[in-house]
Amino acid sequence: MKHLPVTVFLFAVSIACKPVAESQTVQPRQPGASIPPTVSASRRTPIVVVAHNVLPSVVNIQTEATIRRREVDPFFDPFGFFGGGNQTYTSLGSGFVWSSDGIIVTNNHVVEGASRISVIFSDATQHSARLIGVDPDSDLAVLRIDAKNLAAAPVGTSADLMIGETVVAVGNPFGLSGTVTTGVVSALGRSVPSKEQGRTFTDFIQTDASINPGNSGGPLLNIEGKVVGINTAILGNAQGIGFAIPVDRARKVIQDLLRYGQVHRAWLGAVTATITPEEGKRLGVRVTRGALVSRIFGGSPAQAAGLRPGDVITAVADRPVDSREAFATYTASIPSGQPIQLTVVREGTPRAIIVRPTDPPRDLGLRILWEIAGLRVGNSRGVVIEEVAGKSRSASIGLAPGDYIVGINGNEVRSVDELNAALTNSADRSSIVLDVARGRFIYSLTFPMAV
Repeated sequence: MKHLPVTVFLFAVSIACKPVAESQTVQPRQPGASIPPTVSASRRTPIVVVAHNVLPSVVNIQTEATIRRREVDPFFDPFGFFGGGNQTYTSLGSGFVWSSDGIIVTNNHVVEGASRISVIFSDATQHSARLIGVDPDSDLAVLRIDAKNLAAAPVGTSADLMIGETVVAVGNPFGLSGTVTTGVVSALGRSVPSKEQGRTFTDFIQTDASINPGNSGGPLLNIEGKVVGINTAILGNAQGIGFAIPVDRARKVIQDLLRYGQVHRAWLGAVTATITPEEGKRLGVRVTRGALVSRIFGGSPAQAAGLRPGDVITAVADRPVDSREAFATYTASIPSGQPIQLTVVREGTPRAIIVRPTDPPRDLGLRILWEIAGLRVGNSRGVVIEEVAGKSRSASIGLAPGDYIVGINGNEVRSVDELNAALTNSADRSSIVLDVARGRFIYSLTFPMAV
C-alpha cells in the first residue's frame, strides 16, 4: 500500500462558545419505536431499516476545553480579537453506543484535550461522560456514561467487506444530529498520512458516503445494519472520499482500553520495511511486494521462530501483505501468546513460520535506544545522555554525555520512563527521530531502525 500524497483531515466541529450545560437526569435510553404500520413495504428499504434501527445508538459528542491565549501586541491587534486571557471552546463530534451498560466509542481527536465531555442522544437527553482510555495511534477513544439498558449498535465484521457494497454513515455533521448518508465501499486497506496528527494511519476503509466535520466517531454500517467501521477522516479538497477505521481492528483496541485503560500491543521483535520492485532489484530479492525484515531483536519471538533479516513477509494468517504498514496493521490485533503463521520468502523460496508474540519487555525502549543509537540515559532535570557507544551513529554525529533528549518522533519526553514508553511504541517504525538539546539549541536527528 503506497501512501497517498494528500492532506487528510481528522476533525470535529470547533467553536468558541459558552460552557457545556450540566447533564440532565434522564431515564436510560431505549430502542426507538417501530416503523409505523402505515408505511408501505415498498418504502421500507434496507437503508430505511438500517437508519431507523441505529439512530437511537448514535450520539453527539460535545466537549469543552479552556485555552490560555497569549498576550498580543495591540499594534497588531488593535481591536483585541486575539488578546490574552482564557477562551472556552466546544467541539462537536459523533459516537455510538458500543455496549448497553454505558460504553460509548468515538475518535480520539474528538475528545483530545477536553476538560468536560457530554453525550447527547437524538431525543436531546444528555449525560456527562468519563474518559476510559484513548489510543492516538488508531484514533480511538472509549467513554462511559452512567446509564444502563442503552440501545447498543450491532457490531459486525470488516473482514469480509467487498468493494462496491452499500454502506451507511450516521453522525452529526456540523451539529446536525442524526444525519444519515449512503454510499459504497470504494477501496480497502488505504494508508493515509495526517499532517495534523503527525502520523500515518493504515488499513482505512475508503467510502464515498458523505462524511463532513462532526461525523468523526460515528458508525459506518453495512446494509444489515451492523457496524463495520468508525468514520474518521476526509480527503482535503475532494468530494466523496472519506475514511473509516475497520471495526475488526477497532475491536481489540476498545477491549484493551476497557480492560487496561491502554492498548496492549503484542511484540514480535521484527523491524520491517516496504519492499518495492526497485528496492527488491537493488537488494537482489525476487519478491516485488511485501514487508522486508530489516532487523531482528535478540531474544525476541521473531528470533525464536527463526525469522531472519532479508526475509520478505508476504502474508499474515493467509492475508496478503504488500507493505510494512499492512504487516503492522495485521499484527497489531494479535493477542499476546497467540501463535500466528507468517508466509515468508527466503532466497526465492516460500516457507511458513509460526511466531508467538509476547508482551514487550519492560525495558524495550531503552534497549532500542542502545541498539539503534548507541545511547544510555538517566534522569537529571530531564533525560540526560550518560554514555555514547564508540563507533555508533550517535558518536559519528557528535553526541556526547551531558546532552539532553527532549523529544522523540515529534513528542516531548521529560523522563526516562516516558522515553522508554515512547520508544516501545515505536518498535515497529522504520526509523526514530530524537530531539537532542545542547545549550540553547535543539537538533532533530534520525536513526534508521534497519541494521
